[in-house]
Amino acid sequence: MANKNFDVIIIGGSYSGLSAAMALGRSLRNVLIIDHGKPCNRQTPHSHNFVTHDGKTPGEIAKLAKEDVEKYETVRFYNGSVVKTAKTTEGFEIEGSAGEKFHAKKLILASGVKDIMPDIPGFAECWGISVIHCPYCHGYEVKNQITGILSNGEMAYEFSKLIFNLTKNLTLFTNGKAALSKEQIEKLNQNKIILNEDEIKEIKHEQGSIQKIVFKNGKEIPLQALYAKIPFEQNIQVSADLGCELTDNGFIKVDMMQKTNIPGVFACGDNVTMMRSVANAVAQGNFAGAVVNKELCDEEF
Repeated sequence: MANKNFDVIIIGGSYSGLSAAMALGRSLRNVLIIDHGKPCNRQTPHSHNFVTHDGKTPGEIAKLAKEDVEKYETVRFYNGSVVKTAKTTEGFEIEGSAGEKFHAKKLILASGVKDIMPDIPGFAECWGISVIHCPYCHGYEVKNQITGILSNGEMAYEFSKLIFNLTKNLTLFTNGKAALSKEQIEKLNQNKIILNEDEIKEIKHEQGSIQKIVFKNGKEIPLQALYAKIPFEQNIQVSADLGCELTDNGFIKVDMMQKTNIPGVFACGDNVTMMRSVANAVAQGNFAGAVVNKELCDEEF
């Protein structure tokens, strides 16, 4: 790539990054999108709750989005990952996985997050297929099925309210001693939500479709869908390299303008919010791109 200097570098070329790039490309900004092509939803067969694209595969939506962005000649793509980010006197220096270094006045982090799978055989194979994270993205497709929730504590209780709206055949699996109050357990009982504290041995499945859960005590329970809240980590070391502040939950902290605590660094998409949906990522990216362009205009005028 001949040009190594850009107005904006976007780390992450999925929905949020592509949406930001479109806003910037339409504003005649020289933009570089760096992406390794491994989105977190690559196993998910269908994406939902995004008007005009409901039911399409995540890959199909991303392909259409990239084709739209490629029409803007000031937007370039780099196929690879980021190994280092650094602040310079004129902006930022980004080092790619092939050793190339790029420079930009502004930086947009649309790099998403990496889910940390529990040590339960079968879980990773079902992730995004029948082990799902979001009732708004996938709940309608598994409504009224034999459903479970894998979670514990306050999050498990609040999540139970959402899923109970979609199915009454519901079990909360805490995978060990439940960290719930007496009042919360009573409320689950009132709504006939089964509380199961047995430790899980494995998830039996067929090509990602859950058949049953097998417990360490030898018991087995048939299941068709399992909601799970699992930990995650940022895909790039934004805290160590750039000094971006993180929230208590591990998201990049941004203000209402998608700005981080580091001047010139913006963030959007899954790395800043627990509302992980295609529609939300696109909206945040579009707004971040507009805000970055406005900041550049103010500085150049």
